[in-house]
Amino acid sequence: MDRPIGVIDSGVGGLTVAKELMRQLPKEELIYIGDTLRCPYGPRPKEEVMEYTWDMVNYLIKERIKMLVVACNTATAYTLDHLREHLAIPVVGVIQPGARAAIKTTKNSKIGVIGTEGTIKSKAYPNALHHINPDMVVHGLACPPFVPMVEQGLLYGPSAKKVVEQALAPLKQGHEMDTLILGCTHYPLIRETIQDVMGDEISIISSGDETAREVSVLLEYYQTLYQGQREPDHKFYATGDQHLFEQVTNAWFGDHVASINAVTL
Repeated sequence: MDRPIGVIDSGVGGLTVAKELMRQLPKEELIYIGDTLRCPYGPRPKEEVMEYTWDMVNYLIKERIKMLVVACNTATAYTLDHLREHLAIPVVGVIQPGARAAIKTTKNSKIGVIGTEGTIKSKAYPNALHHINPDMVVHGLACPPFVPMVEQGLLYGPSAKKVVEQALAPLKQGHEMDTLILGCTHYPLIRETIQDVMGDEISIISSGDETAREVSVLLEYYQTLYQGQREPDHKFYATGDQHLFEQVTNAWFGDHVASINAVTL
């Protein structure tokens, strides 16, 4: 089916999912919206996150998307069920895929989850993990400084490491976990720093790979995979600072993938 896949996020974090979608599904076109103007979503009340998410969804519906990927953990936690109930297209979130990947990885059934205040407060990851395996021991930690840091383009170096060390200190105190879920799609952009702080013995789980795999399975199931030959024309939109968005996009993708267009929701 020659229609695009819509991807939404509170800012640049969902690019980590978009990159994996582009790798696994190289013929599919994406339309990505990052709500950089109103980022971060984590500290916002559920009703506000619902409103902002629907703003992005309504824009994408006009673009005739064939599937929606909610590449934001906070939006997934608060809106996924509601979106699935009201949309006539498949909707994929990032929490279930991340939970499944963590359970496949852990050896001692002790898993840490870091995310925004909203994601941790929602208990979406513990619920998803316990739904699959009730014996999982889950420790959650909100890391409010991470999203603003990533949105500002601070991804590497001593300053980034200092912020990460301070934020993750409570997780390093006797929890004995062997697996850590990056419960926010911004966090893979600072994955190397997180791994450095946590140590090589901790397996780091990012949901991008599993989410892209789920999208691929659903496209096949609904027979909506694009079957032709083409170089897809991806479109990237930001509600806020386009220049900073483009800087982070190019840093993550390694080259200039597409121009960043402004969008008003």
